[in-house]
Amino acid sequence: MSRSTVRSPLSPLLAALAAVLPLTAQEREPVDEAAVAILRRHGLEQSRVMEHLSFICDVHGPRLTGSPNLRRAQDWAAGRLREFGLADVRLEEWGPFGMGWELGHFAVDVVGTNPWSVLAYPKAWSPPLAGRVEGDVVLATAYTADELAALDLSDKIVLLEEPREVGEWFDGTAHRLDADELLALANGTRPTARGAPSGGRPPMDFARGFQVAAARLRFLQEKQPLAILDRGSKGDYGTLFVAGASIGAEPGTPRSERPRSWAPGTARVIPQFTIAVEHYNRVCRLLALGQPVRMALELDARFVGDASRMERNVLGELPGSDPALKDQLVMLGAHFDSWHTGTGATDNGCGSAVMIEAMRLLTELVAETGRGPRRTIRIALWSGEEQGLLGSRAWVREHVAVPGERGAPPVELRREWSRITGYFNLDNGTGRIRGIYLQGNTACEPIFRAWLRPFHDLDAATVTFGDTGGTDHQSFDQVGVPGFQFIQDPAAYSTRTHHSNMDNWDHAIAADLQQAATIVATFAWHAAQRDEMLPREELAAPVEATDRRRDG
Repeated sequence: MSRSTVRSPLSPLLAALAAVLPLTAQEREPVDEAAVAILRRHGLEQSRVMEHLSFICDVHGPRLTGSPNLRRAQDWAAGRLREFGLADVRLEEWGPFGMGWELGHFAVDVVGTNPWSVLAYPKAWSPPLAGRVEGDVVLATAYTADELAALDLSDKIVLLEEPREVGEWFDGTAHRLDADELLALANGTRPTARGAPSGGRPPMDFARGFQVAAARLRFLQEKQPLAILDRGSKGDYGTLFVAGASIGAEPGTPRSERPRSWAPGTARVIPQFTIAVEHYNRVCRLLALGQPVRMALELDARFVGDASRMERNVLGELPGSDPALKDQLVMLGAHFDSWHTGTGATDNGCGSAVMIEAMRLLTELVAETGRGPRRTIRIALWSGEEQGLLGSRAWVREHVAVPGERGAPPVELRREWSRITGYFNLDNGTGRIRGIYLQGNTACEPIFRAWLRPFHDLDAATVTFGDTGGTDHQSFDQVGVPGFQFIQDPAAYSTRTHHSNMDNWDHAIAADLQQAATIVATFAWHAAQRDEMLPREELAAPVEATDRRRDG
């Protein structure tokens, strides 16, 4: 993949529009042009973001929550932040999370008169197998419920799903947002997702598909086969999207009470693998032809700790210098954990490397100007995001607010609820920043438009009133603290790298990450320098804050 800056044909158009559109509201928001120039010089010409990313991915990847690798990565990150001169760098515990898991050797093979190797990865927290085990393969969907119930599956390897039709990528797998898609975002609608190749089967309704798979898994949980194999909902040409092993919960079980593979309680986790769709389909076709298929599996994995194991978030600060404002906080962050089959580059080593680099740029700005931020700027590298935003939610609950149920206002505010002016997050792959989601906070529109104006030449200009989910800014947004995620080019995030074995350093775009770090640093600096805190939406029912200070 080319590492040169990709110049978009939109750049002249954006510059022209900026020159003619009324800027009255934006002009009221001051922009520190001198600071922007310094940040651009260090961020675009003297960047270290790819170096950070190599340490995160090549040295310490993958970084599954609870794993020894994540612990080592967190220690490295804390050391790097101290190297940059940040203050109060710390590893804050949260939890308990549950067991860590570390993957060793594994193999999947078809055995018999025509043997062949199967491209496959175990799902995280799958228990190890006792050496090399063999079993006949059965396709669960080829039987009625009664027929399957009558089978002894204890020595069988079960295929969980129907085969999946595979199409070709005539339009390519990587993509940058075009003018129409950016306009749709600016108008509050979402661009059409690029999630399937041409000729592929339309995706099954997600809710229905999830319910069917969950019911089938509950059934197999009782039958205790040797292993369960699936082919994932997407992926081809050797790209496998793999997450954690599942445990079938009874219908109606509250989310907080469902057994998890890292904290299964009394449930037994069945070894689970995701295999390449082409190999999965071949096995299904052989079975449909009446040909018996026998597989051999190997899985060496170890569990770390037990259900009481605690996890950690990494935090550090660039102290504020204004006596009246230094106790207020600008926060920027990304999740540091990953899944286990790649090295966690685009999800979310890129976001973490960008945030680390943004803090470095800010220290360079302070050193060059002799002027610190008025408010304190804090970085947070979260863990447990892939398991449900666990690290950021735990931190917010401890320091910011206790969230209400199902979108209700928080039931209790902590000390830092009133101190945080805003939280900025990055977690959508390697793509350059194209703008920012307002999360419905319309009062921030002219502010963010002003802060983006110096980056129109780098194709960052879109502000959308809409929101986006699935990552750590939600932990702040749901308790009334302004939390924002940047709009990014998709690149090949959903089609090739997100949660996949191809999520590696090689698919990170250096120029895009350099641009992103520079913009994040600029947003953090300006948020720290404003006379007023960022506007925030009023809570429906105000609650009183409590002072829960961190010890030390």
